[in-house]
Amino acid sequence: MKKSVLLLLMAFAMLACKNDSQNDQENIQTETDSTDTVKEMEFKVVDSKYINNDSLWMPFESALANFSETRYNEVKDLVFEKPIPEIQEAVKSGKLSYEEIALFYLKRIKKYDRNNELSLNSVIALNPDLLKEAREKDEQLKKNPDHNPIYGIPVLLKDNIDAEGMPTTAGAAALQENNANDAVIVKRLRENGALILGKANLSEWAYFFCGECPSGYSAVGGQTLNPYGRKILDTGGSSSGSGVAVAANLAPVAVGSETSGSILSPSSQNSVVGLKPTIGLLSRGGIVPISSTLDTPGPMTKFVVDNAILLSAMTGIDKKDPASAAAGKDARDYYKDLKEVVLTGKRFGAIKALMKDTLYMRAVNDLKNAGAEIVEFEAEDIDLPNFTRLLNLDMKKDLPAYFQNYGGDVDFENVGDVVEYNNQDSLKRAPYGQALFLGILKDSATAEEFAAIKDTLRRNGTRFFEKPMKEHNLDAVLSINNYHAGYAAVAKYPAITVPMGYSSDNHAPEGLTFIGRPFTEQQLLNWAYTFEQTTNRRQTPDNYNE
Repeated sequence: MKKSVLLLLMAFAMLACKNDSQNDQENIQTETDSTDTVKEMEFKVVDSKYINNDSLWMPFESALANFSETRYNEVKDLVFEKPIPEIQEAVKSGKLSYEEIALFYLKRIKKYDRNNELSLNSVIALNPDLLKEAREKDEQLKKNPDHNPIYGIPVLLKDNIDAEGMPTTAGAAALQENNANDAVIVKRLRENGALILGKANLSEWAYFFCGECPSGYSAVGGQTLNPYGRKILDTGGSSSGSGVAVAANLAPVAVGSETSGSILSPSSQNSVVGLKPTIGLLSRGGIVPISSTLDTPGPMTKFVVDNAILLSAMTGIDKKDPASAAAGKDARDYYKDLKEVVLTGKRFGAIKALMKDTLYMRAVNDLKNAGAEIVEFEAEDIDLPNFTRLLNLDMKKDLPAYFQNYGGDVDFENVGDVVEYNNQDSLKRAPYGQALFLGILKDSATAEEFAAIKDTLRRNGTRFFEKPMKEHNLDAVLSINNYHAGYAAVAKYPAITVPMGYSSDNHAPEGLTFIGRPFTEQQLLNWAYTFEQTTNRRQTPDNYNE
């Protein structure tokens, strides 16, 4: 079976995390021949057939031409691999401007993202008004120096999140004209002063489309590639472009979305910090859906501090989103309460089957040395029946609702319309097929059956965590990458992954993942921050340092 198919099955059917083959399944390992030469992954399509580079860069040509290499390197010293608070200090001291920060990232995107031997294909679109908006931030700062920490910071959005001035394609050719108003979280970002840098590539339709496609592929964006092993290591999905762009310093921070593993997977596989919040903490209004039951946006950043800042800038109740309204969580400043905490007395559960992973074992010992109590336990073998059916049935109703309530001027009403459109030119629009969309069309259930599916999944997912947490009085469960994302998804538990190192054989990144009870984001951020500050394991990808 192809490794891309294994990844998809793990993300949606939850076949991983229960046996000793997890590490081989979840991380795409380097293949070697008899001479131990690394083989590249094979893709049907690498470069986009839809992005027009001339149009993409036209709004920025003059400004980039005047942004000298000397000034680029001076800005680089202040911005590259720096957390947001340090960047803001440099701005306030007069060493650089928000316009120069925007130019710095534009220059890096132009240099590294497309049509060269290092291209990553992580960005689909750029905000044509970026530099004008950055100059406005510079002027406003002179009049009022006190702003939200996200003020003036360019933010890259996964391209299933609506933002004015750029189409929201979900990577699909069908949605190239989907020009919509800002999603609710984008409105919050703008209100707090963030600059919208552009749109990130993704696994098309958030990896619930083709079945046989590799993670990181979309018709519009082409094949996203991992900067730690270009065409060798998998990017993870579906927020592939968000993870890759942040890892390679093409954006300071990015927003992803997760149904089951779609933030945790690309974050861990690109050595960045990714938080999947509790369902309802952040609005889903104006985000192309898979499942109104499980979907959530979330922050993807190089540093935990940036994660807290970006999360805070997106919070707030959306009365039109039932999950947000039910959660009732007002805007909150997670950055203000972020701190390196004493772990003495904290009890973390380590899953025994994962202790064969040397990076996980080292991370567990790091926490133990920092004072935490580690309790090893055998994870219960719990099924998640009808998981794919839940996604089928949700998307069958949620995508039409998006088109009706949020989508731009597109001539589609449902999944069937998209399938028909793709069939008109399947080689270009769906080269890997559209098996999962066809599965949506075939699936149906009564309201009672659907409710029973959701109830069983919720109970089973909750039991997976609550049984050991209650038996051993645990504060959180420790996992790797997105190994247990399916259980966290259906239980609606938050999770954060933070870089914990790189495998010895192929330098594949891995993340230590903390999973906690609903609405424990502050504790998760503090624990992740403590681990990060104690270990400092993230490394910049080698070929993207200039």
